[in-house]
Amino acid sequence: MLIGEYRHTLDPKKRLSLPSKWRKEMGKKLVITRGLDNCLFVYPLKEWQKITEKIGQLPLGQADTRGFNRFFLSGAVEVEVDSVGRILVPDFLKDFAALDTKTVLAGVHDRVEIWDEKQWDDYKHKVEQQADALAEKLGDVGVL
Repeated sequence: MLIGEYRHTLDPKKRLSLPSKWRKEMGKKLVITRGLDNCLFVYPLKEWQKITEKIGQLPLGQADTRGFNRFFLSGAVEVEVDSVGRILVPDFLKDFAALDTKTVLAGVHDRVEIWDEKQWDDYKHKVEQQADALAEKLGDVGVL
């Protein structure tokens, strides 16, 4: 399970180090794509295959489904982890997430999210203010 929050620097060549704790679990090939809330989603290849199988089951007749498929799948890129545990973030994904040099990698169960550090801090602060209300909603559906 991918959990935790790590701050890393995106180097001038757009390479980003993965936390050593995650490297074995994530494997050597990953998929990076546009995520929600203006971050990037990074999936181990095995998890990506599960996600795309589910997406492939959605009805093409619905405009929302087609739009999400295009957003999520057309922005996906397979990347390899180099010998020192870095991945290369393509320009169009770096631009999408407005990544500067300071980033945050957040482990979210089966994926890693890559955030610009300032955007992450703003987002996290906002969610922390709503944590009790969010917990109540999750309690209503039996999660907590």
